[in-house]
Amino acid sequence: MTKDLDKSEKIKHVSKSSLKTMRRTYKRNIAREKARIVKYGTRGFSRNIWLSTAATVVMAFTLIILFATVVASVILTNTAELMKDKIDITIYLKPGTSAEALAELTETIKKDPNIKSVVTSTSEEEYAKFLEDNAGSEDIINVLDEEMTALMIDKMQATMRIKVYNIDNLDSIKKLVATEKNFVQNIDEEKAPTYDVNQVEIATITSWARIARTGGIALGVVFLVVSILIIFSTIRMAIFSRREEIYMMKLVGADKSFIRGPFLIEAEICGLISGLIAATISYAGFEFVAPKLSRYGVDISTISNVLHSNRLVLVYLVFIAVGVIIGRISARMAVSKYLNKA
Repeated sequence: MTKDLDKSEKIKHVSKSSLKTMRRTYKRNIAREKARIVKYGTRGFSRNIWLSTAATVVMAFTLIILFATVVASVILTNTAELMKDKIDITIYLKPGTSAEALAELTETIKKDPNIKSVVTSTSEEEYAKFLEDNAGSEDIINVLDEEMTALMIDKMQATMRIKVYNIDNLDSIKKLVATEKNFVQNIDEEKAPTYDVNQVEIATITSWARIARTGGIALGVVFLVVSILIIFSTIRMAIFSRREEIYMMKLVGADKSFIRGPFLIEAEICGLISGLIAATISYAGFEFVAPKLSRYGVDISTISNVLHSNRLVLVYLVFIAVGVIIGRISARMAVSKYLNKA
């Protein structure tokens, strides 16, 4: 009985020892297999260098177009919003409208929830602004004697300048100005409120943003398809040139994942390199164009803040990830088609 127990303990000990050895061996084999896949994939990339280069260039161009689409859409949208924020509506009131009347009108119009801020100016204050704006013009200053000054003040409208939260929804303000008693009494009939100033420019920029987004996505999709087809063709040609080698792998019992692996690595290398190239060119291109856009009042702050911070690393990683994903999908399609036929 004691001998049987000792024998059982030995078997358990041997079994545990064997299992540990098998696990270590399995892990070593897996690591060796992965290393071989990477080695064969790298070798395949350099073996088909011209096709690999063509696939990398087209994929990089695709990524640049997608980046340009996002940047153009964000910049144009931000610029339109910035213009909207800077716009104020000017309501012209009769010359000589008193400060007290302007205060009452201000309280009235502030009841509208769309009103962000209101700044008023009497005729005298408007005349003072006129003098300040033309301080450098001696011809105008010399002409303004006391009589001319009094005449200009008598003719100069008082103003109410309004900023709103939503420039696209002014119906309630228009209705209030047109129907409220105090406004009807004090509104200047010779000069209409500036409700529609800059609306055409804003509509144009918004339209450009929409076109940039739609057109860029369409162009990006076209080049995406082209890059997938090129990588697909590259992998198919690589498979064709190595068909005897693949046949021998199958004969010795290589599984599909080992056969497929090097081609996936080859395509992923294309994606990695194209991502790095595209990210670098996109960054350099933005740095070149950004100062010129700023001079024309284009709002580049959102993109600039991203590219001039720690998030630039994330931008590079996104480029690389997209490139690798495109390459992997293309290669998997090509290899799977071959393996399914074989």
